[in-house]
Amino acid sequence: MRNGPVVVGVDGSPSSLAAVETAAREARLRGLGLQVVHAFIWPNMHVPLGPSPMGPRDGGLRNIAERLLTEAVEHARRVEPDVEVSSDLVPGEPLTVLEAQSRTASLIVVGSRGMGGFIGLLVGSTAVHLAAYGRCPVLVVRGTPDPSGPVLLAVDGSPQAEAAVGFAFAEASLRGAELVALHAWNTWTERGDDDPGHPQNLVDGAERLRETEERLLAEALSGWQAKYPDVTVHRRLVQERIRPALIDASEDAQLLVVGARGRGGFKGLLLGSVSQAALHHAHCPVAVVRAGQE
Repeated sequence: MRNGPVVVGVDGSPSSLAAVETAAREARLRGLGLQVVHAFIWPNMHVPLGPSPMGPRDGGLRNIAERLLTEAVEHARRVEPDVEVSSDLVPGEPLTVLEAQSRTASLIVVGSRGMGGFIGLLVGSTAVHLAAYGRCPVLVVRGTPDPSGPVLLAVDGSPQAEAAVGFAFAEASLRGAELVALHAWNTWTERGDDDPGHPQNLVDGAERLRETEERLLAEALSGWQAKYPDVTVHRRLVQERIRPALIDASEDAQLLVVGARGRGGFKGLLLGSVSQAALHHAHCPVAVVRAGQE
């Protein structure tokens, strides 16, 4: 487990202020500091940063950026007075700056859309990029979480998703929440050998497959249940496609945890279709955890 700060990216948008609240809470739960970061792109554009000779002395791009940071820090301190909050104005564009921050952070928190978002997009490019390339878990604040709801975990049993399982258990423990481990399966992946179209073979194949999927779900959770005995786990095995099942289940959750990519992902892709769907359509905040992250 890393002991670096929780980092939150801000740009002055309502989405980023919501991210500040979530990040402050995460920092308190972990007993860590909170670092509020604003990517200051304007020095790279070679434009004047100070106030205009004809304008107010507190004008100019740098003063605006510093006020933005100050407001975000004050907001974090109001939300969580006991959390140590620092700020950093970093020259560069947001994707590069926050990816660099993720190398030492315990967690990166961002809003789902920022000031630069295109109308109609459900989630911004910064959130998607960090989920795919961040060096630590990335929490994207979106939707309306149920504070009394469970932590929802997407389970596929793949080695790539092991880190996501551990993160979900840790989050449930920190929050004092129950954990719902959801695993979806379909009958079309297995049929009878002699006559695949025969109804009895279809039924037998489905029953065998369900037993296999039940074992997969149990095995994915077993070691972590022993490590976090305080977490109440509810196993949910559903016979439907994973994306709609996960989105529907997120309506009652306070957090959804997914791996960056699992069994069905194409080799070379850093962000799979399930995590993409969660980022765009979940009804609560989404944590994306890549393999090898803790």
